[in-house]
Amino acid sequence: MAQAMSDDQVAGELKKMTAFIRQEALEKAKEIQIKADEEFAIEKSKLVRQETSSIDSQYEKKFKQAGMSQQITRSTLANKTRIKVLSARQELLDDLFEKARSKLVDHTKDQGKYQDLCKNLILEGLYALNEDKVQVRARKQDYDVVEKAMEGAKEEYKKSMDGREVQVELDEKNPQPEGCSGGVSVVGGGGRIDINNTLDERLKLLETDALPMVRTSLFGKNQNRRFHD
Repeated sequence: MAQAMSDDQVAGELKKMTAFIRQEALEKAKEIQIKADEEFAIEKSKLVRQETSSIDSQYEKKFKQAGMSQQITRSTLANKTRIKVLSARQELLDDLFEKARSKLVDHTKDQGKYQDLCKNLILEGLYALNEDKVQVRARKQDYDVVEKAMEGAKEEYKKSMDGREVQVELDEKNPQPEGCSGGVSVVGGGGRIDINNTLDERLKLLETDALPMVRTSLFGKNQNRRFHD
């Protein structure tokens, strides 16, 4: 028969049970704390990675935007500079041809040279038209010189065309307009074809034909062009 425990024994057993339960609780609490710390560390690391990735993404985006902005700025400045250079070059070319235009009248001062020039301009028109009868239009103040030039052109044309003669008339009804620098027009085809050999027109042709060469002489070859005139 079991012997009943004394009060002291019961108190001792209760104390042992209490200590065991307390130890179990402490260990359980420690496990919970360790697990909570681990989960916190994992969540913290995850949040740090997310924030770091977000910051990196924002930085990369801003860096790209800054790069694009710099490229646009450089391109804009380059275009503005290029336009200014081209504008300055065009002004120089315009000034060059304007000065040439203002000196056209100088070619009419020497009557002998001007008469020979008009003869060659008329001859050019005769060869181009290849007709039996043409008209020549000139400035009123040049009529005397041009009439002599017409006679010279007719003779030279006859020699070069194996005796073929051409009738050349001065069209006094339709003189060259005011402001014309000189030269002549040779008209054929019953008035429908006009070979404009005035000095002004010849300078315009020169501007078009000689412009690439003049541009190269003044500014050098354009290294950005793949093809040249």
